[in-house]
Amino acid sequence: MRKLLNTIYITNEQTYLSLDGENLVCKIDGDIKLRIPFDNVENIVCFNYMGCSPALMGKCVEKTIPINFVSPQGKFLAKVCGETKGNVFLRVSQIEKFQSKAVELTANTMAAKFSNTRQLIKRTLHDNEELRQDADINDALETLLLGIEKVSKAESVEEIIGIEGNCAQKYFSIFNKLITVEGSPFEFNLRTKRPPLDPVNAMLSLIYTLITAECASALETVGLDSYIGFCHKLKSGRSSLACDMVEEFRCIAERFVLSTINLKVVAEKDFDRQISGAVWLNDAGRKKVLTRWQEKKRSDIMHPHLKQKIPMGLLPYVQSNLLAKYVRGEIENYPPYLYK
Repeated sequence: MRKLLNTIYITNEQTYLSLDGENLVCKIDGDIKLRIPFDNVENIVCFNYMGCSPALMGKCVEKTIPINFVSPQGKFLAKVCGETKGNVFLRVSQIEKFQSKAVELTANTMAAKFSNTRQLIKRTLHDNEELRQDADINDALETLLLGIEKVSKAESVEEIIGIEGNCAQKYFSIFNKLITVEGSPFEFNLRTKRPPLDPVNAMLSLIYTLITAECASALETVGLDSYIGFCHKLKSGRSSLACDMVEEFRCIAERFVLSTINLKVVAEKDFDRQISGAVWLNDAGRKKVLTRWQEKKRSDIMHPHLKQKIPMGLLPYVQSNLLAKYVRGEIENYPPYLYK
């Protein structure tokens, strides 16, 4: 089992990263603020403007530590991961398998997504008895259940995407009701992405971005090409396979955001509102969310296929290994993650 090391989040926009021997060094205005041995690092996410030294990037490539550059608002910009390596025959098999099994893989992934979404809603209902008779919530649960049945009978990826769009619209129409803390200053009306137009969307976009980057790293680690997917169409510069895999994990991001709000971890002061209408986490808010997210990644979950506990942060690596086994023909079907 892969050891869960640390993801380093650089949140100060004036931080410059450099190399000192076998250590990652963080500097602000030329002063060293942090020194971390590379043996304790598995991923770096930079929200800074200053960047990092070529020597550091070379070291990270050597040690297969990806550096993800994200804007202070949470938009993914670029990734340094070095030359693509791995078994070329696995990549050829990946293309052939995804072309021949695209409908099956997409249907299974979306069915898992709908099931996971239903579980998320049910957990909220378990803790909030007054919501159990809500007509809109029960309608959303029924729509998601029907969606699972429909994707199993679909004959094309495009048809499945249409079903997914309808289910997502119904789900997000009741998402605000899952914010159950009394007197919450946050309200969710609809999903907005580029840019997010409220604090809830701002947090969702940030966590989705982080999970996508983690999935891309995990896929590359096992030798799969994260840019060749089965559901999301090929697009230059986009990790389509990572975007496919994220669909299984969206419930984790959404549950995390709901818990962050319901436990009052963040407040209105943790967000900046722009004249354009965009809403972003400010530096203090981003630190709160990232600290809590790192804690979440260290929490144990029971993996439904392996039947053993793993740190939540290892989930992308476990699923990537299972997908690689499927591509190689070692297992008959790829088992998507099911949230319990």
